[in-house]
Amino acid sequence: MKDAVVPVAHTDSLCSDYIALTKPRLNLLVVATSAAGYYLGTSGPLLVLPMAAAVIGTTFVAGGAAALNQVSERETDALMRRTRMRPLPDGRITPSDARTFGVLLSAIGLILLTVFSSWLASLLALATLVTYLFIYTPMKRRSPIATLVGAIPGALPPLIGWTASHGSITLGGLSLFLIVFLWQIPHFMAIAWMYRDDYGAAGFPMLPVIDPTGTRAGHQAVGYAAALLPISLVPTLVGVSGLVYAAVALVLGIALLVLAVRFAGARTDDAARRLFFGSLIYLPCIWIVMIANKL
Repeated sequence: MKDAVVPVAHTDSLCSDYIALTKPRLNLLVVATSAAGYYLGTSGPLLVLPMAAAVIGTTFVAGGAAALNQVSERETDALMRRTRMRPLPDGRITPSDARTFGVLLSAIGLILLTVFSSWLASLLALATLVTYLFIYTPMKRRSPIATLVGAIPGALPPLIGWTASHGSITLGGLSLFLIVFLWQIPHFMAIAWMYRDDYGAAGFPMLPVIDPTGTRAGHQAVGYAAALLPISLVPTLVGVSGLVYAAVALVLGIALLVLAVRFAGARTDDAARRLFFGSLIYLPCIWIVMIANKL
């Protein structure tokens, strides 16, 4: 009886490790934003199966990119407290197995998008993969500009969803991309400040590492939160969503900007945490209202 239980426990643990390679919290955002983009880009009846294929395809590509990113960063992950217990630095999965897993996920995702959505949606997903792995990942070790570069693949899922349903890249889809792109900077600045010691130990030149005062990180958080405020109103201006959404986006945008200003002024862990959690509240709220107020 005991022998029968051990393989099951090992299998469950191995499955959890492979799921961890996909960065499930990141992929939750991918699922939500790509699904929202698909729905908002739909002009006729919502087709559930094509939508599911587009969202799953985008999620698989993002999960594959996350796994391949962890293969590349396994040595630096081992140097940071918050990442050293990931499956690769802890030795629970081999780099070759993780690489195969990441390539397989990415290939399946691209095939799903090509067959069931459009070549343009698949091309955007491929751009996500290439930008994340071949530009952002190596740049992280060289320049703080990597944060801006990494925000590009992070913001593409809603545009992929929009393109899959709408058939083309329009101002409405681009506004969804820009909202997520701009939102990521104050979000990432808060994370970079809270884990600045970890990033410094791993040799990542994040802004709070190369500028320990936090002045530059604070300025970026405020600048991008301020830019997000008018951009978040564009979906209403181009007819994607209505006035209720615009009012909510305005209130939430001001609240996020206030948190960013307080972080820039205080530059403390508490201020960074408030900005971090405020950003986590901001994004799902505006998506929910935008969808509910779709025109």
